[in-house]
Amino acid sequence: MKEYVYAISDIHGEFELFEALLKEFDPKKHQLVLIGDLNDRGPKSKESFLLGKQLVETYGAIYLRGNHEEYFLQFLHNPEDWYPSYLKNGGKETLESLLHKGATEEYSPTEMALMIRSRYRDLVDFLTDRPLYFEWKNYLFVHAGVDLTKADWRDTSPHDFIWIREAFHQGKNKTGKTIVFGHTITPMLHGDMETTDLWRSDNKIGIDGGAVFGGSVHGVIFDEKGIVQDIEYQNMHGPWQPDF
Repeated sequence: MKEYVYAISDIHGEFELFEALLKEFDPKKHQLVLIGDLNDRGPKSKESFLLGKQLVETYGAIYLRGNHEEYFLQFLHNPEDWYPSYLKNGGKETLESLLHKGATEEYSPTEMALMIRSRYRDLVDFLTDRPLYFEWKNYLFVHAGVDLTKADWRDTSPHDFIWIREAFHQGKNKTGKTIVFGHTITPMLHGDMETTDLWRSDNKIGIDGGAVFGGSVHGVIFDEKGIVQDIEYQNMHGPWQPDF
């Protein structure tokens, strides 16, 4: 077991920010944990997906399934039904990153799904196998959160591991774990729609600074006692635009 965990969440196709955070990654010391949502909304989902896969295969990184990996997989399994919702939630950028610019105007949802499944079979299989959570010492890493009404948090439904919001944020954490999560941007958790700092409450730590909306990405290094370092990079390509 490594001495530290290095956690990164919600890259959303902002590949250059992903690369910047990885400059601080030391595979000899750090267990890398990617807390999901590498794809959608940002311009370089393909590169982010493939780098996530490479990090798992080369360094034993943990790559958790987020709701946007789930969106992508659901689209591939049922393209006509899922396409409108997926497009609305940033899927166009992923589809055109994997195929080519303009593909969403050129092909039907079914045609795009078939091409992606054919060209990226290994990637699709890899994403399908991603775990929903990772435990390390006194920490639990998860994309969205857990069902705090359960006697055992492990009984949380797969849907809630990747989708839950207010019930987790506002619920009492009696798990005995410090829960590190992404999914809900910290400006929303702070309640001002501005502050991109980490959010901390009741042994819960939110690390999604909303980079794809003009906020920031966080790479957070933990040891068994707490946060050792919070590495934060602002997205300098545009103004803060929390467009959901």
